[in-house]
Amino acid sequence: MSDRPLLNRRLDGLGTTIFARMTALAAETGAINLGQGFPDTDGPEAVREAAVRALRSGHGNQYPPGPGIPELRQAVAEHQSRFHGLHWDPDSEVLVTAGATEALAAALLALLEPGDEVIAFEPYYDSYTAGIAMAGAVRVPLTLRAPDFRPDLDALRAKVTDRTRMLLLNSPHNPTGMVLSRAEAEAIAELAVERDLLVVTDEVYEHLVFDGEHVPFVSLPGMRDRTVSISSAGKTFSFTGWKVGWVTAAPHLIAAVRTTKQFLTYVSAGPFQYAVAEALRLPDAYFTGLREELRAKRDLLSAGLRDAGFTVHPSAGTYFVTTDIAALGEKDGVAFCLALPERCGVVAVPNAVFHDDEAAGRTQVRFAFCKRPEVLSEAVERLRLLTG
Repeated sequence: MSDRPLLNRRLDGLGTTIFARMTALAAETGAINLGQGFPDTDGPEAVREAAVRALRSGHGNQYPPGPGIPELRQAVAEHQSRFHGLHWDPDSEVLVTAGATEALAAALLALLEPGDEVIAFEPYYDSYTAGIAMAGAVRVPLTLRAPDFRPDLDALRAKVTDRTRMLLLNSPHNPTGMVLSRAEAEAIAELAVERDLLVVTDEVYEHLVFDGEHVPFVSLPGMRDRTVSISSAGKTFSFTGWKVGWVTAAPHLIAAVRTTKQFLTYVSAGPFQYAVAEALRLPDAYFTGLREELRAKRDLLSAGLRDAGFTVHPSAGTYFVTTDIAALGEKDGVAFCLALPERCGVVAVPNAVFHDDEAAGRTQVRFAFCKRPEVLSEAVERLRLLTG
């Protein structure tokens, strides 16, 4: 009981996620929800039917194995080999989780001790701050600044101290859409090796790179034994509600994450694991088609936002585009987003909530483009009301 006040202090201010708040606002007002990153259409019919088939045949209706069903662990290993040239033992180096969110939480709780410092790109996805806080660690932001949101590698090196335990990385990066170059990734990897740092890398948008390339950190020299790589099915297959994710890492790291994960959900998504195993084996044309479809949606929304008076920053990957509202005469992204549903019937998310340094993102607003083209077009028409 003596630890409870400390835990409460760590979590003070986290409250309800911005995504829940803005999605509720969309429901209340009937606004188009370009805030939360979920598609408004389901993924491939064959994958959905695979889930139905698993349910009807009794596959996964009871507790699946703790590490995940063998079929999915094998499929994850094959996927990593097929797309990235990485080779994992499905029995000792792959762990299935309840989405990437649980994978992140389990990794942070397993690998951090109270007082450890974790350097993370800012703005950061909100579960990063919660997971670091619950582990009793200290987050150290490396602020990515507009317009290109490139990491300052000299600043990163200067932030590493004797208390630094981990780099928490995300590329393609949510919310900015930044994709690390190979040179940037290699420089970060060299620093991790030099300072003996662990790396947890969130790669859920690995198939959604529109400009540049996705470089798995674990593929770089010296990273195999210090990197925990996380991905999931939600963003790649447009079934975000299934919450099927996975961790790939060296056996000693997987063992640590699994030890924590078993006391979080224990297991989850039994029948969906069988469906995702089939999804990971879809032909290359599926993955290419998904990327090109979302690229077109990015371009549609970005052009419309520019026409509506927003400053639009380039998005090289993910579901999202970051804008600046200063050109509209606005000074506060939070106030802007709270008023936007009533003003023109659209919901977006203010980037300031992803910052410790709120000033750095005060006038930045994130829009999701993972919606049907007609929905994006309607949202653009509504947003034009802002400038008459």
